[in-house]
Parts: sequence; C-alpha cells; structure tokens
Amino acid sequence: MTSEPDDFPTLLAAARAGQGRALAALWRDLHPRLFRYLRSQEPAAAEDLASEAWLSVVRGLDAFEGDQGTLRRWAFTIARRRLIDHRRKQARRRTRAEPPERMERSTVTGADEQVLESLSALGAVDRLRSLLTPEQTEVVVLRVVGGFDVSEVARLVGRRPGAVRALQHRALQRLSRIISPEPVTD
Repeated sequence: MTSEPDDFPTLLAAARAGQGRALAALWRDLHPRLFRYLRSQEPAAAEDLASEAWLSVVRGLDAFEGDQGTLRRWAFTIARRRLIDHRRKQARRRTRAEPPERMERSTVTGADEQVLESLSALGAVDRLRSLLTPEQTEVVVLRVVGGFDVSEVARLVGRRPGAVRALQHRALQRLSRIISPEPVTD
C-alpha cells in the first residue's frame, strides 16, 4: 500500500468510515493485483470476478482485523473463492462467454503511465498462462503479483508448502528453458 505500515490502522479506520481517499488507496493496492491473478486463471471473467471480490472486501472491512499482509491475504482468499464459484457455475452451464479478445473494446482516452504499466503486466500474465500449466501459473502469479510467501500460497490454494515449492520450481525451470534454450558454457 502507499502508506507506511504505521499508518495502516488510520487508513483502515478511514476506509471503514467510507472516506473516498482511504478506499481509493486500498483499491490502488489491491485491485490490480487481484485482477492480474484472476486474469491468469480465468481471462474472460477476470474483470467481473475482480469487481465482485473488491465489493466483498469493502463490505467486510468492518469485520476485518489485521495488518496490511492479512488484508492482502484475505482479499486474495475472497478472489479465489469467487473464482471457484464462477468455475462451478460455468461447469453447470452449456455456453461459454466469449473471450475478451473477441469483444470490441472502446479506446481509453487520457491513459497514464499506470495504465500502460498495467497493460504490460497483463501481457506478461497472459504469456505465463500460455507457457505454464494452470497450477503453475496460479502459484507463480500469487508469489510474484500477490507478493505472498510459500506458506501463504499453500494456504490460499489448499496445498502443502512442498507442493507449492515444487510447482514453482517446475514453472521456473520451464520458463528458463524457453527463455534460454541453449545451455551456457564457460
């Protein structure tokens, strides 16, 4: 978050009171990370899922207790649950939503550096998704974009820390082979 850790209780209190600046600060920190994670898992529904997760976070702020790290873990847990619910609904449906690439988009005016940075990050997430298994992608995105350590990722995805480390290791090995297929010789 943009505030110092000592300022987090003040920021949280202001967000609970509905102050726009505080909510915006939380949104700027959490929403892009949640969106990138969800896009890595379910690109066609990422925007809707991220919005649903954010609304759940805001609704639950009064009951939330903890620090910045706990808030981030809680938000990612909510996002992951929205993702699981979405996948269950999709499994019961016979039709699939069109991928965003096939939908016509209007041009965004007044784009700033933050938007361009987000687009680059989204491109990287899409590239990861195309190169890795869904499980590897989820672990790598939670580690890098979410900023979680192995034990936190293990709790989020319901696996043991050793399994998370193995998935991450295999993912990084695969990416290494793709990026640098030639062995380096001295």
